[in-house]
Amino acid sequence: MMNRDNYCVIMGGGIGSRFWPFSRKTLPKQFLDFFGTGRSLLQQTFDRFKKIIPVENILVVTNSLYADLVKEQLPELGEDQILLEPARRNTAPCIAWASYHIQALNPNANVVVAPSDHLILKEDEFLTAIGKGLEFVSKEDKLLTLGIKPNRPETGYGYIQIAEPAGEGFYRVKTFTEKPELELAKVFVESGEFYWNSGLFMWNVNSIVKAVETLLPELAVKLLPGKGLYGTSQEKNFIEENFPACPNISIDFGVMEKADNVYVSLGDFGWSDLGTWGSLYDLSQKDEAGNATLKGQSMLYNCKNNIVTLPEGKLLVMDGLEGYLVAESDNVLLICRKDEEHAIRKYVNDAQMQYGDEYI
Repeated sequence: MMNRDNYCVIMGGGIGSRFWPFSRKTLPKQFLDFFGTGRSLLQQTFDRFKKIIPVENILVVTNSLYADLVKEQLPELGEDQILLEPARRNTAPCIAWASYHIQALNPNANVVVAPSDHLILKEDEFLTAIGKGLEFVSKEDKLLTLGIKPNRPETGYGYIQIAEPAGEGFYRVKTFTEKPELELAKVFVESGEFYWNSGLFMWNVNSIVKAVETLLPELAVKLLPGKGLYGTSQEKNFIEENFPACPNISIDFGVMEKADNVYVSLGDFGWSDLGTWGSLYDLSQKDEAGNATLKGQSMLYNCKNNIVTLPEGKLLVMDGLEGYLVAESDNVLLICRKDEEHAIRKYVNDAQMQYGDEYI
């Protein structure tokens, strides 16, 4: 029987600009089916958590632009389970609002917070870890994150250094380091003391509310005046008026890096943050030369280690390229080096400045 005090918050409001042109402002990556399963990343995240969290206790926080998309893809959710942000303000305001909302509904709630765009290959192990984590945070004032054992020196993830054990599979966190340079990432991986920060969090709702009010008073002061309105019909109006004034700050930087009661649960879940074309390439099937064609047809000559995605019915003929991304979607064709995908955000910004929103 499911624990009625357990809740899940799925964060689904990002634009996913690093996946441009596949991911667009009107249809970001969390609403896309990357692997031809018939379910989007958001739907897969919901499917995963509803196995251990009552459906009525699952909330999606997203931008107001995506209200209809969420309702279409997750018809099981009631309107009061979809929290619509009137402006993008990063993860700390998103989590703070969801926490005040849940606290008004259930002051004993234990909450898992998850991004909507992660891939989990070992689902049973993952759900077991979530269950143990929720039990862990239900007993004491602790903030818990999931740590992933790194298999390579990755500069796109944050790292967690572990300290002393705090129970089976749990450790106190010693330090957080956000997206280190390659040489430092190599040192971290070789040391065996550092784990990737998955961006998945668990806590009792009172623990995270206290942490936000203590460590981010500039955020709390924007949301606290609505304390008596959360969970009522007046909540929406209050948020529309006050949420845009919240500081733009991540929960990692605003709370997790500063709090002294942060712990990490370690595990191997076949986890991947589908944040970049490179991460998608790593997960994709490849030919003997390391080329991955995700959609469309390709004829590749003297080509190595490329990733290609085209509209259905299109053929790409390519000769002599190594390590490139070729992605076409709607009215945009992008060709760039795969290892320089960090520049995609610049391409998006430049395209918007020159042509407006037509290609964004």
